[in-house]
Amino acid sequence: MKKGVSFLVAVAFMALASFLTSAFDPSPLQDICVGINDPKNAVFVNGKFCKDPNLTVADDFFYQGLKNPGDTQNLVGSNVTFATIEQFPGLNTLGISMVRIDYAPYGVNTPHIHPRAAEIFTVLKGTVLAGFVTSNPEHRFFSKVLNKGDVFAFPVGLLHFQYNIGHTNAVAIAALSSQAPGVITIANTTFGSNPPINPDILAKSFQLDKKVVQYLQARFQ
Repeated sequence: MKKGVSFLVAVAFMALASFLTSAFDPSPLQDICVGINDPKNAVFVNGKFCKDPNLTVADDFFYQGLKNPGDTQNLVGSNVTFATIEQFPGLNTLGISMVRIDYAPYGVNTPHIHPRAAEIFTVLKGTVLAGFVTSNPEHRFFSKVLNKGDVFAFPVGLLHFQYNIGHTNAVAIAALSSQAPGVITIANTTFGSNPPINPDILAKSFQLDKKVVQYLQARFQ
């Protein structure tokens, strides 16, 4: 009898331990979410309200937004076209998304972070230098020159970039492991925040003259 009771206690303990180790808070799909008691002023979190399955059609899972080249006539010479939950509602709850990146010659998809997604990047045309940097304190830099058909992976949350090192246009696609991966472009976020970050803070952080910081802030505002 005692052996039977001990066995049941052991099973119950293991079940509880398993539940505790597998329990976790789901990753947020938005940058901020302040608690609120009045549902009238609340928004839906981690996705969107679902369409009635009986009203769902094939077009809900179809998107043509990536077939056309993006406009690269800008200061960085690149353009990112998104296929995330905002453009493609059929991705809701699937945990995936995709982007198309077009590059002018020597165009760059500037250093940025996806806070909620890892990325797998594939070159369709041209020659692209891709790289990422690991977190503190090592700051290890991994990079690779990619040609048509080559694939490179960017771990979740790490600073990364792509640079067209060819004399002609380049095109790539990337799949991301979130329907809402988010993007933090380092230069725009740092020097173009609203309201601006105190230039004294940035001057000390980047070891720059305050006038240089103010010039950069004026460029990105």
